[in-house]
Amino acid sequence: MAGNEPPKSAVELAMERLRKKDADAGITQLLLTDEQKTAIAELRSFYGAKIAEQEILHQSALRRTFDPGEREAIEAELRRDHQRLAEERDAKIAKIRETP
Repeated sequence: MAGNEPPKSAVELAMERLRKKDADAGITQLLLTDEQKTAIAELRSFYGAKIAEQEILHQSALRRTFDPGEREAIEAELRRDHQRLAEERDAKIAKIRETP
């Protein structure tokens, strides 16, 4: 240990090893700008609201039917909608991260 530094935790040691491994492999870490962070936060908020809206509509549709087949179709539709929204969100976040 150098000087009066306190001992490092296991997490800190593991992170140092991972950073060294990435550096040896030529992987660089890109830091996000404040604008990128804001845009990503806004996207997450927007898509979180869209998913919440889908949940409300889903619950409403389930209350209107007692048919097991129809309920299963409603559940499948909700899963597809969630998957689609998550993919859209992730693609837009990836695009923001790639932008310098």
